[in-house]
Amino acid sequence: MSPLLEAEQAVLGAVLLDPSQLRQLGWLTPEHFHRPVHRALFAAVRKLHADRHPTSAAENAVPLSWVTDAVAEAGRHVRGLTASHAHTLISACPRPAHAPVYGRMVLEGAIHRSVTAHAIRLHQAARADALQREVEGALRCADVLRDVLTDLARRWGTEPRPVDPGTPPASSPAAAPPPGWAKGAEEEQILLGVLAERPKGMDEVVGWLRPDDFADPARGEVYRCLGALHHRGEPIDRITLLWEAQRRGLLADGTLSPGQIAAICDGVGPGSAEWLGEQVVRSSVTRTAAASARAIRALAEDEALAPGRLINHALYTLAPLDEVRTRWQAANGRPAPTSPAPSPNGPPSAQVHAALARSAPRPVSSSSAPPGAAPSPAAVRPPSRGHG
Repeated sequence: MSPLLEAEQAVLGAVLLDPSQLRQLGWLTPEHFHRPVHRALFAAVRKLHADRHPTSAAENAVPLSWVTDAVAEAGRHVRGLTASHAHTLISACPRPAHAPVYGRMVLEGAIHRSVTAHAIRLHQAARADALQREVEGALRCADVLRDVLTDLARRWGTEPRPVDPGTPPASSPAAAPPPGWAKGAEEEQILLGVLAERPKGMDEVVGWLRPDDFADPARGEVYRCLGALHHRGEPIDRITLLWEAQRRGLLADGTLSPGQIAAICDGVGPGSAEWLGEQVVRSSVTRTAAASARAIRALAEDEALAPGRLINHALYTLAPLDEVRTRWQAANGRPAPTSPAPSPNGPPSAQVHAALARSAPRPVSSSSAPPGAAPSPAAVRPPSRGHG
């Protein structure tokens, strides 16, 4: 049995044994549980507790009716749930007082699953857009993923901020590109020929088209050479382009060959540099979205990665897509979206509550403590915030 499944059983067993533990689990929702029967049972106990079930506030032994009513309520939404299963959950809970810790484990698993699911949707949308020669689906999914990451950070009690993961995660091999990307490679070749034949076309694209937008790194280097000649105000033709490539060592290291440059310069046809450049950037958007999705999925599938680090690394991995999206919008004359300004008063209270609720020890009731007794170390120890 996986640790996550044991944590789900333990938190359910804790609230069945001690309904008062639900007061410390306000940040945990039924959707955070992986198994449908666990989701239904946690929703049931939350409902009974909110409806002020007569036994939910019991201070001593909890009557059996609390368990049977919870099973009956959950049984309205799932099949096969019996009282014996509920007692199995109770026996799986080592310490009911540890319910917030078990709940944090459940939330951690939910964060990894949620990020994985949204990364898969982003990758699927990017491939569909490449096939249909569009970008809106991928950009919409990227916005949803960013909102999800921000919400998960608030639930986990951390500040969402991009953090470089350092060593890139070992993502799964890229699937075969759809036909849309093959069409983009053809447009890259035509664009370079147009720019070599009519250098003034560089003025139309140089502000938002970058070498990394080209699917083929060799064609990207040709565009870099064209940009360097244009920047210096030097003439552009087959000879000067070949000379620039040699000066950059592209011929010596095999990145380019004289034949490739000749094919670009001699194969020019009619075309608009601006329109072709837009197609190249559009293909770059979908490729970048797919690459970001694969990297984020690899991060989410790393069970050793703490949720706070996963969220911030995923936000960092979305940054290249934000950059190429901004240039795509510039190419189309659309204003770039503005990010919401951070709150000047610090993190929202709900975020602070989430961090404290999942870490703070249960306070000692003043009514139960003997008069004049000193507080226990657990009651005065500050809550730990080192959960990543």
